[in-house]
Amino acid sequence: MGAVWHYGITDSRKNTKGSGTGRGAFMIEDFYRLEPYELEKEKKQQLLMKELMELTEFHRKNCMEYSKLLNALGYRKDAVKKIEDIPFYPVRMFKEYELLSVSRKEIFKTMTSSGTTGQAVSKIFVDKDTAMIQQKVMIKILSDYWGKKRLPMLIIDSPSVVKDRKTFSARGAAIIGLNIVSRDTVYVLNEDMSLNLDKLKAFLEKYKGQRFIMFGFTFIVWQHFYQELFHSKEKFDLSEGFLMTGGGWKRLESESVDRMEFKKCFQELCGITHFLDHYAMVEQTGCIYAECEYGHLHASIYSDVIIRNYKDFSACEIGKKGIIQVVSVLPHSYPGHSLLTEDEGVILGEDDCPCGRKGKYIKVIGRMKSAELRGCSDTYADKFR
Repeated sequence: MGAVWHYGITDSRKNTKGSGTGRGAFMIEDFYRLEPYELEKEKKQQLLMKELMELTEFHRKNCMEYSKLLNALGYRKDAVKKIEDIPFYPVRMFKEYELLSVSRKEIFKTMTSSGTTGQAVSKIFVDKDTAMIQQKVMIKILSDYWGKKRLPMLIIDSPSVVKDRKTFSARGAAIIGLNIVSRDTVYVLNEDMSLNLDKLKAFLEKYKGQRFIMFGFTFIVWQHFYQELFHSKEKFDLSEGFLMTGGGWKRLESESVDRMEFKKCFQELCGITHFLDHYAMVEQTGCIYAECEYGHLHASIYSDVIIRNYKDFSACEIGKKGIIQVVSVLPHSYPGHSLLTEDEGVILGEDDCPCGRKGKYIKVIGRMKSAELRGCSDTYADKFR
């Protein structure tokens, strides 16, 4: 197992043609064979530590801004004894700088974070290697929840959100990322965000009696899907659907719609019993923290969560609230492998969730009070204030 993780670090001294980055193509096949939640703490930490250290060195050598940060912090590789010791990069820095660890000619696509009018947005530059592994990991994680078979997918959004295939918003990037797990994708909202009942009827008729996926950002799902279904004279059976949502809870909870009420409403109106909320960010696309049947958000073997103390940024123990730091082995073309978010949360436990999945499981409390509103669904919801 000690030789499982290889991102081509042994090729970093070679100028191999076709590798694009000089660090070599991703060689993650052995690691990819592992199930996303099968490793317990000790083995997972061992593997994460090895790869995160290699990524830290790679980005230090190839991204000037990241190197400056490490120098300012007095970073010494030999002083790192555990994952918590690896420096984190404030996620806000992606709004201030264009951060790359590869040449611009190798950029395959650029993704942007959500933001209200006047806000700066993060730009995330992705090469083909990074895009490929993000897709693989996304499939691997989601397959653990709804199976390995590709399913038809109903996107609760407008197709306009993915029109520009080279520059994606976080909302569009999430949808495009999910397309790879779908065998037929249908957008059920019109350009003006109204519900297209004819498309919904046709989709349900075509896949009658079959499992399918529904995906949308939480506030959009509530505002433009649930509300219109609720006021429609027709009734729809969505009991075979698996509803995947993300973000937007702050606005809904202000309207007295929490997670339990949200699920209850959908179950009573159209029979949905399979829900999959998730926590994710454009700066670490692919490594989503998906909700199990007990309502816990799980870190897979490709990522981990550290909760930082508000005052001194020390690592918090399980059960203590603080600032969420996320680490991921996927960011290759930009230094996004260790990020301090602007979200608050708490680690609920590790390796002992009743669902049987190993690793840490967390609760996301929401945005820090002084942080900008930036989540896809929350940003969209802000238009309705």
